[in-house]
Amino acid sequence: MKCEKKDLLLYAVTDRSWLNGATVYEQVEKALQGGVTFVQLREKNLDREAFLEEAKQIRELCRSYGVPFVINDDVEIAAAADADGVHVGQNDMEALDVRARLGEDKIIGVSARTVEQALLAEKHGASYLGVGAVFHTGSKADAKGISHETLREICKAVKIPVIAIGGISQDNVMQLSGSGVCGIAVISAIFAQPDIEKAAKELKEKTIAMVNA
Repeated sequence: MKCEKKDLLLYAVTDRSWLNGATVYEQVEKALQGGVTFVQLREKNLDREAFLEEAKQIRELCRSYGVPFVINDDVEIAAAADADGVHVGQNDMEALDVRARLGEDKIIGVSARTVEQALLAEKHGASYLGVGAVFHTGSKADAKGISHETLREICKAVKIPVIAIGGISQDNVMQLSGSGVCGIAVISAIFAQPDIEKAAKELKEKTIAMVNA
């Protein structure tokens, strides 16, 4: 599955922190109804069997909306669930090895914080890059910030699509105008909101304005 820039406009990353009695599936469905264009399933503490079952269900849900679906970090779950791909960090499996494991037709996202990391990921077969944290974020305690200048340099250095991640909200998304990103990845800006569908819809409109500014 080829990764188009338009697919990366509003990239939603799941998180169990704000379920409030709902299921991840129900939250993802609301986000899809609000117009998210890409979904990443992020599970840090679920047992393998439950993770795989959830991945298969959300894969089918995303397919019904025509939206790409990837797994965070876990290449084996991505393969077993027949997800559209996987997103790996700098401390996870290397892009070259992921490509060898999953094949040429899968989407591989790679987190990058420097131009060097970005160029290496592109060379090793990454489909897109996630760059951040572009703002302070509470979702990842170890997420170090990167300057908007570095973000622009990475966008200029590579030919593959780049999305910004980390602390992005409706209030600050316009600050990314002119950076060269084709979209944003968010967690709390969608899933921590009382009305997930509405939050996704409003954030999508602002992101379109930011990308086209």
